[in-house]
Amino acid sequence: MDIVIRQAEPGEYDTLGDITAQAYLQDGLLDFGENDLYLGELKDVAKRAAAAEVLVAVEKGRVLGGVTFVPSGGPMADIARPGEAEIRMLAVAHAARGRGTGEALVRACVDRARATDGCTAVVLSTQRTMHAAHRIYERLGFARVPERDWNPIPELGDITLLTYELTL
Repeated sequence: MDIVIRQAEPGEYDTLGDITAQAYLQDGLLDFGENDLYLGELKDVAKRAAAAEVLVAVEKGRVLGGVTFVPSGGPMADIARPGEAEIRMLAVAHAARGRGTGEALVRACVDRARATDGCTAVVLSTQRTMHAAHRIYERLGFARVPERDWNPIPELGDITLLTYELTL
């Protein structure tokens, strides 16, 4: 496996946006499917890149997936507290799954967090049904933090995101 993890380039934003959107749609992670408002957020890689670090996994010039790393708060942070980095929008193309791509992206975020002055933990939110992602997080030492679970759309009471944390 010759997968390289690096910062996304502007010419890759549309590709990564499509990969992310398709991953969420194909996995049934958007309650309103193609009409889900979050789909626009998933596709808007340029917006993410302006406010955080967007990393891609690339093999032989082809983008396989990506993740958003939020080193210290800012508009892309959902749950990070002072001293915490946050991982968001991890997505791997279906054809590239099962080869360690997702784990490599998460490891790259953890490495970046360790290199960030004052960073003591990495946090992330995940849906209950993202079992493959949960296995990656747990394998890398993340632990569930149920007291930090939250609902991004309070008016829809049935959406609870699970929180994981890795103490550095």
